[in-house]
Amino acid sequence: MIIRTMTIEDYEGVYELWINTPGMGLNTTDDSYDGIGKYLKRNPDTSFVAIEEGRIIGIILAGHDGRRGYIHHTAVLPEHRRKGIGKALLENAMKALEAQGISKVALVVFVRNEDGNAFWENMGFTEREDLVYRNRNIIELERIDT
Repeated sequence: MIIRTMTIEDYEGVYELWINTPGMGLNTTDDSYDGIGKYLKRNPDTSFVAIEEGRIIGIILAGHDGRRGYIHHTAVLPEHRRKGIGKALLENAMKALEAQGISKVALVVFVRNEDGNAFWENMGFTEREDLVYRNRNIIELERIDT
């Protein structure tokens, strides 16, 4: 297995992994080829894929806004979980963000995603009970439920 920086050429394999991972929250705009292309253009060195035998088996989409890092859409194929792949992807992203001067990272996980919440808790991410997460669409987004 190798871990390397994600490029837009990885999109097809990454998207296939995302849509087959229960608990992911995707939409047809932000998570489209063009949407991910924009994200990677803005954050070219902070997202990573894990590849085995030419197949993407893990992904972490990470970036920052200049002051805070954010992690999105982290996934590892079920048959490859509990082998340290998610942790290795996270370590690569954290090092890349730190190299760019970022000192704190945030992420959002659906409450129903028990596996994801357990992973993030195990990786040292704490739940913030003093915050309310809010968002508002600028344009109508079509959701893809997994």
